[in-house]
Amino acid sequence: MSEPASISTGIAERYAKAMFELAQSDNQIDALESDIDALDAALAESPEFADLVKSPLYSRKTQQDAVTALASAMGLSALASNTLALMASKRRLFVLPQLVRALREMIADEKGVVTAEVAAATALSEEQTRKLAETLKAKVGKDVTIKTTVDESLIGGLVVKVGSRMIDMSVAAKLANLQHAMKEVG
Repeated sequence: MSEPASISTGIAERYAKAMFELAQSDNQIDALESDIDALDAALAESPEFADLVKSPLYSRKTQQDAVTALASAMGLSALASNTLALMASKRRLFVLPQLVRALREMIADEKGVVTAEVAAATALSEEQTRKLAETLKAKVGKDVTIKTTVDESLIGGLVVKVGSRMIDMSVAAKLANLQHAMKEVG
């Protein structure tokens, strides 16, 4: 991992641990999860918010006022609002995406749930997603949440990532393996 990435991750993990422990002590894990979902959606859907978080051009005061107003408008909990304001005052908003990721992992671990990232050549139906979740639950031994993306370059099949394990059952991977095997033969 590169040094700046590991520094950002370290900062985010410290904030995430503090937020998680405070939410846990107040039995507010569900509220924290809701806040994280809202922040993740805001980062994904609002280029202006993502720019505010990443750009060093905004002053501390501007960032703090903006995240305070945004947190209020989004109905975030006091814990999330105060943490965002603190991060803005310390010029740490740039780690918000890593904070969201770290908190998701902590909450999932607390609930005994694991997230599987699935890339498919076409969108999966609800039935396919349900069956995949059941199959993965049997293998992993925990409840599985499926996060699906569509990647047409796979041609067909799936690429499933659960934790550090990856299963590539895509047509593109099979074709690449076949091409590699043919190079070895001739």
